[in-house]
Amino acid sequence: MSSTSVPPADPAVLPPEQVADLLALSEALAREAGDLVRQRALAKVTVTDTKSSVNDVVTAVDREVEELLRRRIAAARPQDGVLGEEEGAQAGTSGLTWVVDPIDGTVNFLYGIPSYSVSVAVVLGEPDPQHWTVVAGCVHAVSLGTTWTAGLGMGARRDGEPLRIKEAVPLGQALVSTGFGYTEERRREQAAVVARLLPQVRDIRRIGSVAIDLCLVADGRLDAHYERGLNPWDVAAGTLVVTEAGGVVQGLGGARPSQAMTVAGPAALVGELAAALEDAGAPATL
Repeated sequence: MSSTSVPPADPAVLPPEQVADLLALSEALAREAGDLVRQRALAKVTVTDTKSSVNDVVTAVDREVEELLRRRIAAARPQDGVLGEEEGAQAGTSGLTWVVDPIDGTVNFLYGIPSYSVSVAVVLGEPDPQHWTVVAGCVHAVSLGTTWTAGLGMGARRDGEPLRIKEAVPLGQALVSTGFGYTEERRREQAAVVARLLPQVRDIRRIGSVAIDLCLVADGRLDAHYERGLNPWDVAAGTLVVTEAGGVVQGLGGARPSQAMTVAGPAALVGELAAALEDAGAPATL
């Protein structure tokens, strides 16, 4: 079948059975990739490259896993595009793009800390969080053995069990997670915001994999998550898990989530947290 024989997908008419098929494939891909990560974790893992700074590391496993995901997607759905952390964007013709993070939490993986994951999602439309609709996604926490899945209009699940985000607590009782960038300038900015926010919440956690953070929000083990500087592959699957569990994901001032800021949780708490972040000096733009 030629790539031109498949019409572009339309969010208004994408049938539930197609969403279910995409969801099943995203989970199968994430689990297979997780098996490879688990295998490679048994050997010594070393840094092969860096990106934004010397602390923003890449391992050979990141690249090997993304190559595996791209091969599997090309075999199963050759008309679809792919956007990956390590190899960038490859355009498709179907209107669907797979957004993959081969190891979300590479520093944890490098140090043998078990909070890292494979994130696989498929989106409709332009592969940009400002414009896309996430259709299906899976976050597979490799060492923890936990898998979160979500399909548009189909709800969210953890290891097959339905998820429903817990009710909002007041900000002062909220356990909030966050993450930090890798450049000195960005870290100074984020540290200043944390210093102002910390007295206003129950506590703050830094887990090291935003995909896991978002899923922990969806299943109620964290109350909310906020973070600046996130990339599309960091959040594609996790944000769908949150929204399909009944939560919201937004930026500051009610804007769509973006690299400037992503805030996730139950609606009332997200509004309170976003306002507190603004008061703490979090910039609304990059």
